[in-house]
Amino acid sequence: MKSALPSVVTPQEVGWTIALFAWVMFVVLVVAKATYNFFVKRSNERVAIYYARKVIHILAGGLVAAVIAYFPIFSTPVLPFAMAMVLALLTYLPHRTGKLMYWFQDPENIYEVDFCLMWGVFVVLGWFVGRDLKLANPFLFPALPLLFMAVGDGVTGIVRNALFKRRVKHWSGNLAMFIVSAAMAVAMGFGVPGVLSAALASLVERWEYIGKLRIDDNVSVPTVSFAALYLLTRYVPV
Repeated sequence: MKSALPSVVTPQEVGWTIALFAWVMFVVLVVAKATYNFFVKRSNERVAIYYARKVIHILAGGLVAAVIAYFPIFSTPVLPFAMAMVLALLTYLPHRTGKLMYWFQDPENIYEVDFCLMWGVFVVLGWFVGRDLKLANPFLFPALPLLFMAVGDGVTGIVRNALFKRRVKHWSGNLAMFIVSAAMAVAMGFGVPGVLSAALASLVERWEYIGKLRIDDNVSVPTVSFAALYLLTRYVPV
């Protein structure tokens, strides 16, 4: 596997980073807040926060992953990784100071910070794998596990929220996640390895605890699906 990163970051890449960062901030500060305000009047605060979080999952993390996978705007993962780390810091600081962005942050966990960290880590690891597999755009490989985490898990939460009006782990959400995730895997050309990875991602999302240890699905979903996709592509052609 190639290990050296090209050293050049172009002005165009910087411009795209600024544009994508601005989009993410628009989703967080405007779209998610509007989602919260809509649902808090029709349900309760917990439901409204949960919907807002899933909107961020899909429109920020998911859309950006899809953009960098299908448009050759970055030559290396340096700037996407940096953007993810900045967002991780920006979501962590409100927990540190106690001044939460109330419309999507939960004082009981910092899972949105984990989301940003995992997005950044796997976009780098996946880029190296994508280059090793000689994909036309190496970002295509990490995009799939990131889309499982962002869009697949986002759909899971929306379905459960609509059915139960509260945060709950239920098979209905996992079924919806698998359908959406498998469809994305096929559409992106990953075939059997992608569908099997989608099934594993949808399965591990259901587990919230291992013994007394609470597991964040923003960590378990991309980790398990990335590992599965990597191993399966060694035996089943993408």
